[in-house]
Amino acid sequence: MLIQEYQEKWVEDFKAIESVITDALIGLNISIEHVGSTAVPKLAAKPIIDVDIVYGKDVSFETIKKGLEKIGYFHNGNQGIINREVFKRKNRWSKHQILDAITHHLYVCPVDSEELQRHIRFRNYLIANETARTEYQQLKYEIAVAANQDKKQYAALKEVKARTFINDILTKADQL
Repeated sequence: MLIQEYQEKWVEDFKAIESVITDALIGLNISIEHVGSTAVPKLAAKPIIDVDIVYGKDVSFETIKKGLEKIGYFHNGNQGIINREVFKRKNRWSKHQILDAITHHLYVCPVDSEELQRHIRFRNYLIANETARTEYQQLKYEIAVAANQDKKQYAALKEVKARTFINDILTKADQL
C-alpha cells in the first residue's frame, strides 16, 4: 500500500538523518525540521521523511550546499518553489548506511521562506487537531485508491484534490 499507518520509526529515521546532516554542517547556525505527514503522530503517510534545513542571514546557502555535496547530495534547483531548494542523493554506488537506507526528501530554506512556514504551520495544526488529522488521513487514503496506489499518479492527484483542504487548514492555523 502506498499510504501506511503511522510508524514511530519515522521519528527515529528523522533523528538519524538529522544527526548525519548536523555533523556535515557542524559549526553552521542552522536548524533541521521534520515536516510532512511522517512528522505528525497518528497520521498515516507515504513512508518518506521530509526534512527542511533552515538557515538565517548569518549562513550562506552556498556553504550549506558544499557541506551537503560532501555527503553525497546534489542541488536540484527549487523545482518552482521560491526559497525552497531541493537536494537529492547521488553516487548510489557509494552507499551511505543512513542516508541511502531511509527514503527522504531534503529541502534547504531560509528562515523567512513562505514554504517553510507553510510546512511548519500545517504540521503543527495537524498535531494539535485530531479532527483535521483524521480528515486529512481519509483524504490521503481516497487519493491513493483513485491513483491505483501509483506514486506519480498519487502526487498529481494530491496536488489537485488536497490543495483546498491544505489551504483551509493553513487559514485556520493563521487564525490561532
